[in-house]
Amino acid sequence: MGKRTIIGIDPGTNLLGFGVIDVFDGKPVFVDMGVLDIRKEKDAYSKLRQIYETVSEVCKTYHGTEMALESPFYGKNAQVVLKLGRAQGAAMIAAMEQGITVVHEYAPREAKQAITGNGAASKEQVARMIRETLGVDLEAERLDATDALAIALCHFYATSSPLAAVRSSSSWEKFIQANPDRVK
Repeated sequence: MGKRTIIGIDPGTNLLGFGVIDVFDGKPVFVDMGVLDIRKEKDAYSKLRQIYETVSEVCKTYHGTEMALESPFYGKNAQVVLKLGRAQGAAMIAAMEQGITVVHEYAPREAKQAITGNGAASKEQVARMIRETLGVDLEAERLDATDALAIALCHFYATSSPLAAVRSSSSWEKFIQANPDRVK
């Protein structure tokens, strides 16, 4: 498999974080990260257009091959979840129109678990592990971008693991069947 470029998206209708990693020889390498700040924009549809345009530009600039998004999680306020779903949808369409056919969603707890080993880790703990894993200096005010990098790394780990082929199953028999050379 050639170079992979994973674009991570932490969707939001006020702040959208993005993180980009390349994978060379099975190792993730930091490429870029950023935050789209659309808090001043009052029109919800203009926000979606800005999300679409920004994600399209990120995909085009870095030649993304895969996208990982934080999925909207259960919340007490259905309107917030709906707005996050719209932001996520705008990012998905942008990715697909730029030729990215591999799009995966990860719950916030799943990404935190993959990065820190603790599904309830704080944003600061996630940022610290990202800093150590990717060797990049992160600014505290860019935690939305850090979360996007965490989503991208979570996708890297999920798809690079020998268990990735049997991810949806906890069956050791399926793992052994899929990987007979790994069992002695």
